[in-house]
Amino acid sequence: MARYTGAVCRLCRREGMKLYLKGDRCYTDKCAIARRNYAPGQHGQGRKKTSNYGLQLREKQKVRRIYGILEKQFRLYFVKAEKMKGVTGENLLSLLEKRLDNVVYRMGFGESRAESRQLVRHGHFTVNGKKVDIPSFQVSLNDLIAVKANSKSTEKFKELAEAAEAKNPPQWLSVNAEMMEARVISLPTREDIDMPIEEHLIVELYSK
Repeated sequence: MARYTGAVCRLCRREGMKLYLKGDRCYTDKCAIARRNYAPGQHGQGRKKTSNYGLQLREKQKVRRIYGILEKQFRLYFVKAEKMKGVTGENLLSLLEKRLDNVVYRMGFGESRAESRQLVRHGHFTVNGKKVDIPSFQVSLNDLIAVKANSKSTEKFKELAEAAEAKNPPQWLSVNAEMMEARVISLPTREDIDMPIEEHLIVELYSK
């Protein structure tokens, strides 16, 4: 599967904000935004006027990079969100939040979405007792997401469980860090998205 393999700190610098793509490192003074708060490249420090299209494009790119999704898949999410009842932008964010790799990240069992995606791909998680190794798998109401039994005893997951206890999961997830599991008790809403996202700009971009 195609994926971005470049320096992730460049992505944060390009968007001009922390996207928390490197987990705990983003909270330290080693964060690229803290050290070089301007766009990468030789013209990164130049002042540029941004058009409406530029604002819309940057917002779409920002959300893609937050969730680690390439353009084609992101467009398919938008098409699906457009066909659902309700507000298209909010539907789009809900679909992204319900991805299994994002749920694992929200549980606290991954320092970043990239690490959570890797853990899912390696088959460490189950949904309702069945192993699922597809990061884009959409969770549903009342689904139980858990660390696979033979993975719980590894040092890696013991450390992740300890770290998860100190994190605040979203209200739509009921997390039991000690049991290394979480249940979807409600579907994610717009209020559960803690990143500064203006989804209406994405809708405007794709609606042209």
